[in-house]
Amino acid sequence: MAEDRLSSVDRMQEGIRLFRMKRWDMALKEFQQVTTDEFDTKDNAELAYYLGLCYTKLAKYDDALLYLEQVVTAEDDLLRIYQCRMTLAYIYVLTRRSKMAEFELKRLQISGFESAMLYNTLAYAAWSQKHYKNSVQMYEKALELDEENTTAMNGLGYVLSDADIDVMRGLRLCRKAVDKKPENPAYLDSLGWAYFKSGELLEARTWLRRALDLAPQEKEIKNHFRVVSGGVD
Repeated sequence: MAEDRLSSVDRMQEGIRLFRMKRWDMALKEFQQVTTDEFDTKDNAELAYYLGLCYTKLAKYDDALLYLEQVVTAEDDLLRIYQCRMTLAYIYVLTRRSKMAEFELKRLQISGFESAMLYNTLAYAAWSQKHYKNSVQMYEKALELDEENTTAMNGLGYVLSDADIDVMRGLRLCRKAVDKKPENPAYLDSLGWAYFKSGELLEARTWLRRALDLAPQEKEIKNHFRVVSGGVD
């Protein structure tokens, strides 16, 4: 019964503590029990921020969007707005709403917030709409900001190879990403596909088999391996 007498401020603090411990479901329960009768605009924005992030972590994306959109309209902390817009873009990409993702990211770009992550997400959104040249440009910008960014290396390598823009450069970039992170199944998949696009079927099967062993449920890896193996698993 003592738990029922916790104040909203106490629940907020407990929720934040649990959130920092990565106990998303427990943190969410605390935040959901907060009453905002005595909260000001800043307190409400903070509650919306944590609710949005909890729902994102728990893959409840429609709920997350509701709260994150509140934050970007009410918050005056620029770094928090940046984080929330990036999270919104991430959700839109995951839920195949690429144009909405681009909208959020371009708002950040216009505001002067540049990062490799921003350009990587823009690149992925462009790729998902089959805007391959734009995707290449965005990955190139990410690498300009961080030349060792493996996400950009892998993404650029994959697009260059898959879209037959520059298969050999794509293969080199995919190889470099795998050299840096040899246990990443997405990178192994990209390398295998780049070898396939270059006509090296034995290498393609070898790398895609490794990717599939690490991530047997990934549909794209399974599809690539099936194509390269001639339909034989």
